[in-house]
Amino acid sequence: MKDRQKNLLNLLISEHIKTAAPIGSKLLSSRENVSPATIRNEMFDLEKQGYIYQPHTSAGRVPTEKGYQFYVDNFLEKREIKSTWRSSFEKVLKAKLNKDLVLKNLAKNVVDLADETVIVAFDKHNIYYTGLSNLFKKPEFAEQNLICNMSKVIDHLDEVVNQVFDRINKVEILIGSQNPFGDDCSSVLGKYHLKNKDSGLFIILGPQRMNYDKNLALVEYIKDSLKEI
Repeated sequence: MKDRQKNLLNLLISEHIKTAAPIGSKLLSSRENVSPATIRNEMFDLEKQGYIYQPHTSAGRVPTEKGYQFYVDNFLEKREIKSTWRSSFEKVLKAKLNKDLVLKNLAKNVVDLADETVIVAFDKHNIYYTGLSNLFKKPEFAEQNLICNMSKVIDHLDEVVNQVFDRINKVEILIGSQNPFGDDCSSVLGKYHLKNKDSGLFIILGPQRMNYDKNLALVEYIKDSLKEI
């Protein structure tokens, strides 16, 4: 892929993650200081390669699963979480609570701060989830069939977690068809290890149009923080 196409794809996906709207050539042209005609040609090539598509006639473009995967593989930046978020998490981590309550409270904090859904697997068969309404209120889930598909996944959450529990050893991002929680979503999964050597999974689940930088930073922080619990 040419450098200009890489830059355009990065910009297009970054803007789409923020706005949830198709991104047109005019916006990209104003940001890249390149003529709209040149942008259209490059977008045509990106579409031909399968990185973006046009959801409606006369609309801008949105990323495909392949596009998101390219973005995660090439443009993801290592980020620190906000200091206010860190303070909020530290209060939970320092509270005199049992480990299950600590994990549940951390999950609730992530749901409130990140506006996503969180799944905690204490082990293969003990699972907690919260913030499901955050998933269903995203624009992507305006279609009834997507809600139905995700509801089926939630109904069989223990089976899905059981399938992935042993094969997740670090923090991973699984997108679309690679995501065990549904093709229409992405997940950021981290295997955590407690001081007593118990381990589990901390998972942020959202649409493919999720803030990967932020969610990766959150799961990394939670995973590292739990070492002392």
